[in-house]
Amino acid sequence: MKLPQGIGDQAINKVIEQHPAIGGILSRYDIGCVTCGVGICLVKDVVSIHALGDEVEKQIEQEITDYLSHTDNANQPEGETV
Repeated sequence: MKLPQGIGDQAINKVIEQHPAIGGILSRYDIGCVTCGVGICLVKDVVSIHALGDEVEKQIEQEITDYLSHTDNANQPEGETV
């Protein structure tokens, strides 16, 4: 799983803290990281651990990438894009 901003190599609890929408994306696929008390799994491992299959993993990756791209563009000065 290749995600922008090095998100894939970060602990899921920190990512969800900074980007709650990513927790929502995972929840839609019945990945319960939002309620996990440990939360030290890396984002790139969280999806593969649940063995959802390649197509679903690609869909999750795309949704997270789209969300992060939208967030990046929202933080750019008017007229600039990432």
